[in-house]
Amino acid sequence: MQAAMNAVTAINTSASSMAGTAQNAIASGSDNSAPMPFGSLLTGALGQVNALESQARTAVDGLMTGSGVDVHQAMIATQKADMAFELALSVRNKAVQAYQQVMGMQF
Repeated sequence: MQAAMNAVTAINTSASSMAGTAQNAIASGSDNSAPMPFGSLLTGALGQVNALESQARTAVDGLMTGSGVDVHQAMIATQKADMAFELALSVRNKAVQAYQQVMGMQF
């Protein structure tokens, strides 16, 4: 039960940090400081997706080798990585769609 609570706390912390990053990026555009470039925002988000995937791989490896990782921890880490990847894929698809739409415009 404690492991499940730790996993939930980790998910909440991860979600809070991602929300905080997005709020900081939005807030930085409203004051006099330099806004965060869109490319940097995407690079940071992809870094977080990569980190979640690495954590999931480590959890699954720990589960398979029997090094004290619960099934629940491995499944939660895997689902977090899957959801982050799906979100990144959706953002990429929307960006490609927008690019194609702009390229199809006639002036």
